[in-house]
Amino acid sequence: MVVIFGALGDLTKRKLLPSLCNLATYGTLPKEFAIVGVARRELSEAQFRQQMRTEIDQFGSLIDRKSWAQLEERLYYVRGDFQSAETFQRLKQRLADLAAKHQTGGDALFYLATPPDAFAEIVQQLGQAGLAKSEGGSWRRVIIEKPFGRDLESATELNKKLRAVLEEEQIYRIDHYLGKETVQNVIVFRFANGMFEPIWNRRFVDHVQITVAEKLGVEGRGAYYDQAGVMRDMIQNHMFQLLTLVAMEPPNTFEAEAVRNEKVKVLQAIRRLRSEEVLAKTVRGQYGTGLVEREKVPAYRSEPNVSPTSRTETFAALKLEVENWRWAGVPFYLRSGKRLIRRETTIVIQFRRPPLLLFEREGVGEIEPNRLVIEIQPHEHISIHVKAKKPGTAAEPAGVKLDFSYKDLGQSEEATGYERLLYDAMIGDTTLFQREDMVEAAWRVATPILDVWSTLPPRDFPNYAPGTDGPLAAADLIERDGRKWVNGG
Repeated sequence: MVVIFGALGDLTKRKLLPSLCNLATYGTLPKEFAIVGVARRELSEAQFRQQMRTEIDQFGSLIDRKSWAQLEERLYYVRGDFQSAETFQRLKQRLADLAAKHQTGGDALFYLATPPDAFAEIVQQLGQAGLAKSEGGSWRRVIIEKPFGRDLESATELNKKLRAVLEEEQIYRIDHYLGKETVQNVIVFRFANGMFEPIWNRRFVDHVQITVAEKLGVEGRGAYYDQAGVMRDMIQNHMFQLLTLVAMEPPNTFEAEAVRNEKVKVLQAIRRLRSEEVLAKTVRGQYGTGLVEREKVPAYRSEPNVSPTSRTETFAALKLEVENWRWAGVPFYLRSGKRLIRRETTIVIQFRRPPLLLFEREGVGEIEPNRLVIEIQPHEHISIHVKAKKPGTAAEPAGVKLDFSYKDLGQSEEATGYERLLYDAMIGDTTLFQREDMVEAAWRVATPILDVWSTLPPRDFPNYAPGTDGPLAAADLIERDGRKWVNGG
């Protein structure tokens, strides 16, 4: 049984219901299955099903219609306020009735697709209603969306409230980026290929770049985004998780706790920036008005539900260091922003340059370093940039790109990115979910940066035009180290 709190929101219609429908198509949903939506609006069950059907037609164009028809028959609705104990008593009775009807065995996965300020309240109400305990051979699990706190203090407090009701193994803090096939492939690519792991360290790697660039603006999410900014919305969670996949040590097994133990060690090893270092090793930006593909787009401060004097960053670039034996001295450059020139999520491993003396006679002034580029979106592929001899009498090297597209492994299923995560939560696999100590370790890195930014308001916002690579200071951040950003694969 899947219970979705906030069942009338965007996440449900755009991601959750299409994902569950896709799982049904793949044959990975049990026959003993039902979905219960919980929301405040006064709707009958028939009206709820009709609304979900209409929205699936709008947002779920890739789903199998036969699977949806079967799923719709198992779609139910409970109306109520999340702060009302009565709501949870009605839900408890409904779950008992549906468990008997569909033979679910009492198992329940609660998905909190709600604003963050409702997370603790819902969990506390589940506990008071007797819905949170795994007992009698059945399990109860809770999926919590981001953002998980606004800083270290609020994340720690939220963890404390959740743990007062739930065991850690019942809590699934979701990061939908980790549901992408190419992200999961980073671990397999690293540890299943003996040629890479011996050079995956400070002796051979010059630096690492992680980029998450978006062409779109805030797209109607101004009220949320103006309270979050790119650091809280993207970097502290998604990008730090990508960093851990790149930097982690080989786990002893692929069991959940072994993998998560190695990831948290990376987060704990990231050197926290002192106040004076924040100014030198971070850049923030906010987009102004301009043209994107010949169409005028508004400045961030002119977006709906955004303050006209907003100081919220829509772009950020960081230089971080992982201070352990493998990575000491290797900088990790992270950047993310909205209204940029391209949409891409890439991880770039740049290796050290070879000695040049051998090629001096050929008039070669500089050899581009080898790079491994893992592109997560918009295309899922991996490329290796190496050198080979140009045709002719001279031993002149030329760049060669060895390219692998993920689709070469076979036709992949159309997916939202949530399918794997929902399935893992159902079977109790926590590998791709954040643990309590991981969340707090990430905030220990991000909070000092946010504190300095809040103390020293930006004076130059807006400082980059739409359809560019972001503020010029971001290029300076990496170029003063003798490096440059790599755009695209």
